[in-house]
Amino acid sequence: MDQFTLNLLFVGASFALYIGIAIWARAGSTSEFYAAGRGVHPVTNGMATAADWMSAASFISMAGLIAFTGYDNSSFLMGWTGGYVLLALLLAPYLRKFGKFTVSEFIGDRFYSSTARMVAVVCLLVASITYVIGQMQGVGIAFGRFLEIDTTWGLLIGSCVVFAYAVFGGMKGVTYTQVAQYCVLIMAYTIPAVFISLQLTGNPIPALGLFGTDIASGEPLLARLDQIVRDLGFAEYTAAHGSTINMVLFTLTLMIGTAGLPHVIMRFFTVPKVSDARWSAGWTLVFIALLYLTAPAVGAMARLNISELMWPNGTNGEAVSVEAIDNDPEYAWMATWQKTGLLGWEDKNGDGKIQYYNDQNAELQAKAAENGWVGNELTNFNRDILVLANPEIASLPGWVIGLVAAGGLAAALSTAAGLLLAISSAVSHDLLKGQLAPNMSEKTELMAARISMAAAIVVAVILGLNPPGFAAQTVALAFGIAAASIFPALMMGIFSTRINNTGAVAGMLSGLVVTLVYIFLHKGWFFIPDTNSFTDANPLLGPVQSTSFGAIGAMINFAVAYFVSGMTKETPQEIKDLVQSVRIPRGAGGAIEDH
Repeated sequence: MDQFTLNLLFVGASFALYIGIAIWARAGSTSEFYAAGRGVHPVTNGMATAADWMSAASFISMAGLIAFTGYDNSSFLMGWTGGYVLLALLLAPYLRKFGKFTVSEFIGDRFYSSTARMVAVVCLLVASITYVIGQMQGVGIAFGRFLEIDTTWGLLIGSCVVFAYAVFGGMKGVTYTQVAQYCVLIMAYTIPAVFISLQLTGNPIPALGLFGTDIASGEPLLARLDQIVRDLGFAEYTAAHGSTINMVLFTLTLMIGTAGLPHVIMRFFTVPKVSDARWSAGWTLVFIALLYLTAPAVGAMARLNISELMWPNGTNGEAVSVEAIDNDPEYAWMATWQKTGLLGWEDKNGDGKIQYYNDQNAELQAKAAENGWVGNELTNFNRDILVLANPEIASLPGWVIGLVAAGGLAAALSTAAGLLLAISSAVSHDLLKGQLAPNMSEKTELMAARISMAAAIVVAVILGLNPPGFAAQTVALAFGIAAASIFPALMMGIFSTRINNTGAVAGMLSGLVVTLVYIFLHKGWFFIPDTNSFTDANPLLGPVQSTSFGAIGAMINFAVAYFVSGMTKETPQEIKDLVQSVRIPRGAGGAIEDH
């Protein structure tokens, strides 16, 4: 059976499973659409939350970013994992105890203001739409490769699949679909990693193999990798390459952005009681750890395999011949990926070989000048393809490649569905039901929720066709927006009785606006007379990248909220009592019951 047929079988079977689950668990009420009827078991919810959490950025893009940058991009691991701990300890149980359907509804009630609720809706929509762009980008990449079509067509097909099971199933359908998607994605991520770890180090546990010995050279695997990338003119893989300040801010942005993401918070509204929310959080950490402990090994081993395959002779600049790429089965994966437009090469000097060099290496630079090379001859290697191509690069069995295809799509689709549900809930429950048409019937609200989700899919597809970066980079922008706008409002709403409605609104708006302006200026998306276009190589605040500014935006949010609250009317006593009742455990000094 050829590889294309295997891919179709794995992907088709997984899609049939997802759609079948959605039909079985179709939402019949707004409670089921928004919160799965609050009847999800903590272990089930933990698995669904992990799938919701581990998006295309985690499955497809993160290991690629680690592979090509090394130590610095471990920030993704530290920030996302640390942020989930913040969410589990500081927010999830209290928000579940408050007993609402959406994050915006909590903010509106806590800050006794419809304006605050609407501002929260705006913040949620901006963050979620930015985030879903990265997911649709991942869907297009995965579909494009494994159906051997252009990524644009892959994105369109993936959006139809999301529509088929998310629009009708709501949170109830999405929850049980995400359980299946977690099982698919974790097998698809770990099984190839085990194979490759065995090949390179003889250790079946990738996380341990990363610190083991490379069988071919007899050297420690990381030392061997450092040597190869150093010979090619790059900084050592294990060395810090960039600004420590930016790395700290980026990690902090990912952490607090994680804790402010509405689609993850909503998952804790689906369990029966507060204690179940805490157990769900614990189980989610276990399920997340299975992938996050494996990702650094996947990145390092993939970089080693690619380097040795394409540039086996190091600094002399000699590499694989064009004839070998065209005819050797070992390089068949490259020809297949070329069809997606995400991998390409050009024999610029006509010597029949594909060289790769870096101008930091004097010997390679001299060779490039002698031959008239302009840039390296591997002209395009999109980092998002690395995990998906990894099994092919390592010559793993066809069924493993098919499994990875299904896993990459499961990761992207699961998070896309969660985000679309958050967007839909904000529009139908907070905007329409909460503000514009408070007397609408439950049936009408349910229809509005489905229509708004369908509209969100269309918007996500349009934006996903021209994303502002790699999948993980696009997602990082969303985390920065959530960090600067939503997270401070939730923290102050739970832990401070001093913040009033005026302060909360001023804080959210200032954090959101300042962060968006910085991102747009930094990315060069505004025309500024007499000013050069800003890029990530030319940041506005020294080393602070656009993806790292969310932490600064959050500080501005906190500062403005406290200052404005101090200058305006004090929070009403009944709201202070409400905050205290949410924070204090049941039975401890007059706290309210779970609801």
